[in-house]
Amino acid sequence: MTAWTNDELDRIAGADELQIASLRGDGDLRRAVTIWVVRLGDDLYVRAVNGRDGTWFRGAQERGRGRVQAGGVDKGVTFADADPELNDRIDAEYRAKYRHYAESIVETVVSQKARAATIRLVPRS
Repeated sequence: MTAWTNDELDRIAGADELQIASLRGDGDLRRAVTIWVVRLGDDLYVRAVNGRDGTWFRGAQERGRGRVQAGGVDKGVTFADADPELNDRIDAEYRAKYRHYAESIVETVVSQKARAATIRLVPRS
């Protein structure tokens, strides 16, 4: 399995937003959407604020692969389910990183619906 480099982790985690696109059935990328991303240790996590029914999340679950862009990094990824045991720590990372936004906005990404749609981004070589 490929791992993120420290530079990639720093650049992506340092970016306020991430562009994420999953693969279509024909192998082409869907249109990218803008989401928030956080780092926990050597892993990167994203959440669908619309939960498991969100369009991009369903695409990620169906194909399991896609592409992300943030902080000057453009990388193919595999979408892996996040360990639910990490949800409180991921919440804390979201609250700390995005504290400059209104609390009502941050709450959308730490809601139960969003927590149920947490994905770990695994880089592909």
